[in-house]
Amino acid sequence: MENILLRDKVRDLEGYFACGGYRALKKALAMKPADVTEEVKKSGLRGRGGAGFPTGLKWSFIPKDAQGPRYLVCNADEGEPGTFKDRELLLKNPHALIEGMAIAGYAIGASRGYIYVRGEFAAETALLDKAIGDARAKGFIGRNLLGSGFDFELSTHRGAGAYICGEETALLESLEGFKGQPRLKPPFPAVKGLFAAPTVINNVETLAAVPAIIERGGEWYASIGVPKSSGTKLFCVSGPVDRPGVYELPLGVPLRDLIEKTCGGLKAGKRLKAVIPGGSSVPVLTAEEALKVNLDYDSLAAAGTMLGSGGVIVIDDSQCMVKLLQVLARFYHHESCGQCTPCREGCGWIEKLLDRLEGGTGTPADIDTLVSVAEGMTGRTICPLADAMAMPVISFVKKFRAEFEAHAAGRCCPPEAAGKH
Repeated sequence: MENILLRDKVRDLEGYFACGGYRALKKALAMKPADVTEEVKKSGLRGRGGAGFPTGLKWSFIPKDAQGPRYLVCNADEGEPGTFKDRELLLKNPHALIEGMAIAGYAIGASRGYIYVRGEFAAETALLDKAIGDARAKGFIGRNLLGSGFDFELSTHRGAGAYICGEETALLESLEGFKGQPRLKPPFPAVKGLFAAPTVINNVETLAAVPAIIERGGEWYASIGVPKSSGTKLFCVSGPVDRPGVYELPLGVPLRDLIEKTCGGLKAGKRLKAVIPGGSSVPVLTAEEALKVNLDYDSLAAAGTMLGSGGVIVIDDSQCMVKLLQVLARFYHHESCGQCTPCREGCGWIEKLLDRLEGGTGTPADIDTLVSVAEGMTGRTICPLADAMAMPVISFVKKFRAEFEAHAAGRCCPPEAAGKH
């Protein structure tokens, strides 16, 4: 099927305009704001940042009688290991994001938008700033958009490389100039967000899908994919496959097809061992599970994992799962903001236990302690970072316990699972 997001020759304004760019904005500005939101609801578009919350429903949470300013914020702080789809959009189709934000701003009554960009994305931010300037020069951003009377100003804001600022309320704290730490909820951002005003926060991929929905209709978009998981999704595939990269496919495609057909299968001499289907923070699938599941929200939930960001990490039989989990634990321990004790202490404890097991000084009791600590972290913190560490730990130990036991007893993996580490 045709790509909606990853299209050719749309990087600059001329190319985007030649392919029908900004027609959706013109159409939206002739509609009532509530009707724009309703069209997005009809589409079934769910947030592509990881949570999968219905986008149109999220927009409708802005209080109808709210006085004062409202804000729209794009989360472009892409820091989830295994995920690089938003970066691809910023580089190759920035005007889809800009147009999507102008439409979303009109729908929720926000005259100001911010794109919070990952700190390491210097080149991407420069390209985005140029695209915003080009759009402003043509009247697609700024005052009185296309003569409609609606004003919408847009600017970028680079973070400082903190993973925690991918969490929406930590992002808002950072955008306001404070330390990036998550806020207690309620109040939710739709009621009290940026600068204490009603705010909607959406992911890059989510907002970039909006122009096509408005131009071609919510029902058209809902016809793509599967029930409750409509539209296309960007999948980032990394690992020992022949063609790693970012691919746009309808939701519901078999994971087997993504690996074997789209990505050309595993490299010569490699055998599939496991797959993390939604970025490093979701539960892992064994090879057998992975080759049976479809890539949509409900199918992956039924398999005990999540679609998440769509970061598909392929793991072959040369990899040691203890070492892999140790690397993940080091990352999450380093990125914990330290605000919540279960996360701050739990991530560090897990890293120490895995260091012992990987270093040859662990014991069988350490394996059960790993699971116990992870279970004690789950659902007990302000934001989901603790869960992002806990879910891989629990699933890795459950599905590859033999490797952990071998490390505890023999200080190495069993021969059939031994990795070069």
